[in-house]
Amino acid sequence: TLIGTVDLKYDDVSYATVHQSAFLRCGMMPVQPIKELWWFKIGASEERVYYYDPTSVDAALMKRARRSSRDNTSLEIYPTQLSDEGEYKCRIVVWDNTGNSTEPSVPISKEARMMLKVNVPPEKVEITHLTSGRNLSLRCKAEGAKPPADILWTKTSPDGVETEIPDLSKTREIEPAGELYDTAEQIFYQLEENEMIAKISCVVRHHNTNTTIYKNITFVSPAIQNALKVTIQRFAEPVLYSSIENQVGQDNKAGLVKISADPGFKVPYNTSVTLKASAPGVFPEPRYLWWVGDQTGIAGREWHIDNLEEDKSYYVLAENPLGRVVLEVPVHITTSDYSQWNDSSRDGDVIVDDTTGGLDTGAIIGIVIGALIAVFFIGFAVWYWTIRDGTQVFSPKKEKPHTIDEETIPFRSTDKPLLRTISTQTLEGRRSRREPSI
Repeated sequence: TLIGTVDLKYDDVSYATVHQSAFLRCGMMPVQPIKELWWFKIGASEERVYYYDPTSVDAALMKRARRSSRDNTSLEIYPTQLSDEGEYKCRIVVWDNTGNSTEPSVPISKEARMMLKVNVPPEKVEITHLTSGRNLSLRCKAEGAKPPADILWTKTSPDGVETEIPDLSKTREIEPAGELYDTAEQIFYQLEENEMIAKISCVVRHHNTNTTIYKNITFVSPAIQNALKVTIQRFAEPVLYSSIENQVGQDNKAGLVKISADPGFKVPYNTSVTLKASAPGVFPEPRYLWWVGDQTGIAGREWHIDNLEEDKSYYVLAENPLGRVVLEVPVHITTSDYSQWNDSSRDGDVIVDDTTGGLDTGAIIGIVIGALIAVFFIGFAVWYWTIRDGTQVFSPKKEKPHTIDEETIPFRSTDKPLLRTISTQTLEGRRSRREPSI
């Protein structure tokens, strides 16, 4: 039995976040037994959302709706959708006999209307940038929020101190996208000389959903592996230097300068080569400068070399406000012998003819071997015919040996002494006995 009147407690506007729980309060003061409970969504017509009869029915006409456990008359919707936003009506029916238990009870109906606002945090945040030396143009966009999101910018030093970038030189745009909004903000920032920044952050804040999203741009200087600090005549200060032949592994490390060559770093004679430089993850975007020997540098990511005829080392500088490095890029010729190509073969636009005015090494060796063989056969033929005729050409003819009997042959003064073991005195003694003295 209800004594007196009944009042309803409710909020004119309630807020919910999409995909979370919405709570629409409609409570009695004081709490009394309920005869009926109705919830409606007001649109072109009243759409029944929920009905409750303590004697028989507890029906959720919206599957995502239910009575709140807080007071048994408020409404909860889970998960909330953007389409749930709008005006709702709560109707509570209780019995009232004005305190007279002998009189029949009279149903008393109370109604309250309220608004449900559904907020949507940013669905996507992206940041884009353009750089030119120390000048940065940064643009941050928060998409699909309701209401529009707020954007601010911060910078963080290498030691982790974060400070807000003043809102000088900022431009903001808010564009509707159906029931949602896209917010974009662009800033222009100039790095001071020797200013060291670890990162710049776009901070997106959506107060209605208590959402904060950081989108960072990390500052990274160009890097190389196995570097040495050297002095190069082109630059006033020493720079970090290495060769691409020392750049091995760690391909996924942010900031490493990479060089590619088309068709390759080893090419046939008279081939054209295109060298390309990149530095994934480096920010601000580095500038590149190519050179060879004492030639003037060529700016840009790529360098095209026409008709390479000899091994050469090229150099590239990669530089941004945080640092600079130099890489040596050797390009090798695989062979200087281009006689392997015939007159119909091409290397780029150059026709290579295999007809040459001289002899190659193989031909010269063949001629020498042939000459030696010819000399051998000529010599053999001369020797053979000499032996056949009984004439010796290559050694003097040997005299038929004489037998000298010194006992019977007198010695003449015209004869040469014989090379015998008998001494001259013995021979003279023998002659004195046989010849008469004068």
